[in-house]
Amino acid sequence: MPRTPRTRLATFANPRPARDYRIHMEIPEFTCLCPRTGQPDFATLVLDYVPAARCVELKSLKLYVWSYRNRGVFHEAVTNRILDDLVRATHPRFMRLTAQFYVRGGIFTTVVAEHVDRGWQPGPGVRLEHLPSSPSVKSADG
Repeated sequence: MPRTPRTRLATFANPRPARDYRIHMEIPEFTCLCPRTGQPDFATLVLDYVPAARCVELKSLKLYVWSYRNRGVFHEAVTNRILDDLVRATHPRFMRLTAQFYVRGGIFTTVVAEHVDRGWQPGPGVRLEHLPSSPSVKSADG
């Protein structure tokens, strides 16, 4: 099992490439460093995408996200770079990355970056609005 971060994103073949469907992921443990102060910045990344031929493999995504832990980078730059790397790896029909950074100096920052494949329009069953956040632990009654 790898114990170090990786910058390479692995993918696998979309099991239903002819169908538009949305994949939703929440990554609550993103960390990078403020490039000015060196202090840690924490964020939840929310990834929504409609795959074409390839899907991102979860373990490689986890190790990729981990690779930012000791990098000094501005919120806007890291959100766009992660989106660019994911688009390059998967070539999706649609992808949206929302980075919700925790409070710093009394200010919450949210950065949203999107990619839409040229000419692609969502089908009637593909809803692109934001899903409510999932709790990390489900209750026993529901």
